[in-house]
Amino acid sequence: MIDRTDRTDRTDRRNEEAETVRCLVTGATGYLGGRLVPELLADGHRVRCLVREPSRLRDHPWRGAVEALAGDVTRPETLDGPLDGVDVAYYLVHSLGTGPDFETLDREAARAFGHAAARAGVRRIVYLGGLAPRDVPEGQLSPHLRSRVATGRALREGGVPVTELRAAVVIGSGSASFEMLRHLTERLPVMVTPRWVDTRIQPIAVRDVLRYLVGAAGLPDGPDTDRVFDIGGPEALTYRAMMQRYALLAGLRRRVIVAVPVLSPGLSAHWVGLVTPVPGALARPLVESLRHEVVCAEHDVARWIPDPPGGAIGFDRAVSLALRRIRDDEVATRWSSASLPGAPSDPLPTDPDWAGGSLYQDVRERHVDADPQALWQVVEGIGGEHGWYSFPLAWWVRGALDRLAGGVGLRRGRRSPGRLRVGDSLDFWRVEEIEPGRLLRLRAEMRLPGLAWLELTVTPESGGARYRQRALFHPHGLAGQAYWWSVAPFHAAVFGGMARNIAHRAETR
Repeated sequence: MIDRTDRTDRTDRRNEEAETVRCLVTGATGYLGGRLVPELLADGHRVRCLVREPSRLRDHPWRGAVEALAGDVTRPETLDGPLDGVDVAYYLVHSLGTGPDFETLDREAARAFGHAAARAGVRRIVYLGGLAPRDVPEGQLSPHLRSRVATGRALREGGVPVTELRAAVVIGSGSASFEMLRHLTERLPVMVTPRWVDTRIQPIAVRDVLRYLVGAAGLPDGPDTDRVFDIGGPEALTYRAMMQRYALLAGLRRRVIVAVPVLSPGLSAHWVGLVTPVPGALARPLVESLRHEVVCAEHDVARWIPDPPGGAIGFDRAVSLALRRIRDDEVATRWSSASLPGAPSDPLPTDPDWAGGSLYQDVRERHVDADPQALWQVVEGIGGEHGWYSFPLAWWVRGALDRLAGGVGLRRGRRSPGRLRVGDSLDFWRVEEIEPGRLLRLRAEMRLPGLAWLELTVTPESGGARYRQRALFHPHGLAGQAYWWSVAPFHAAVFGGMARNIAHRAETR
């Protein structure tokens, strides 16, 4: 993130030089949006967040300083009110990883947003797209890059000026690109790779991306800023060089990397999905984009947003900063922060009316001879590196099957080793509700013929605490019924063992 001294200086300058800009940020629950909001606030701007479910922002430290309104770019009827009175609208959402129709979804959502912005009198849209080679026809670009270019064009259809910033690989703690690079390098001392490891890329530090996004709020109106700007770091590197330099900075031995011409994008995506936390549905478009050389063709943005003293952040420093954030447990957002489309509209396990449907439960309770706070620390630390406290092979197999089916699998891990907040991804779950010291409710994001939750509660009682664990499943159709009864025989081992081992862990802390 941007240094606090820099934030203070920026705020002072803005107070002296310009009026506050009224900004709307889409994607505030995502990786970049969640980091952009506090930077805009620090720069003295007023911020409104457009999110599917405003409660997802509840635990962010900046929540009290912003206005959060419900809306969804895929539902045009929800856009008009939130855009009223907005000067600059940031478009930071995409459908990447949601399925084969993501290009159509992105294009239609951007078109609707652009027209809604025009009706509301928005002065400018700021859009972060993907750096695309200028010498490759659009039809020959990867689906990911083609969609990014088409999204920018669709945003312009409403007539609102669009400042489009195009970036390649973003290097920062928690970004999907960085997680791919980190896990491939750390887990594979010897690797056979596709030819894209020798394609040149111009990576950019997330701090510089945020600097450009914040600076875009103060750009002057006119045709000179209603255009595409390439943004990148000071170096163009091959993916091979990036892995070798990461290994050096992380204290690893030099990697043996053999490039071969036979791995298709599909096979490459499965390979990335097996080795890294990034699921195949997201890995494939990212991998396909790496076959293009993506290097900045110009640096015109510096005319309005000058480089800082010393220039943009280089690759080595960006990696070092990201590793320090991970080591110090200061990862503000992750690539998995954004929820899957549609999830907030699903029913809750607390809903009283299930329209005659079934709600199956597996409930385990036990007294724990430990302080309630000690038990809660175990509960809040579940998943990620700590695992799920029972039958590791069963959890691993379930995660592997989910990845094979195109799901997120079990390796998304956690944003923080010991702290959770509403909206955090947690392996193949997402934190739906957390009441510190008492309740943790997780919603499943694995591929299932129904909806599933896992609730863990801690209640003080004489001589210790009571631990209650409730797994819930709302089946969809016959397939859902069959799924529940096929896995029910394993519940004693999986859920029973989980309750016993969580209790034991708390008692022996």
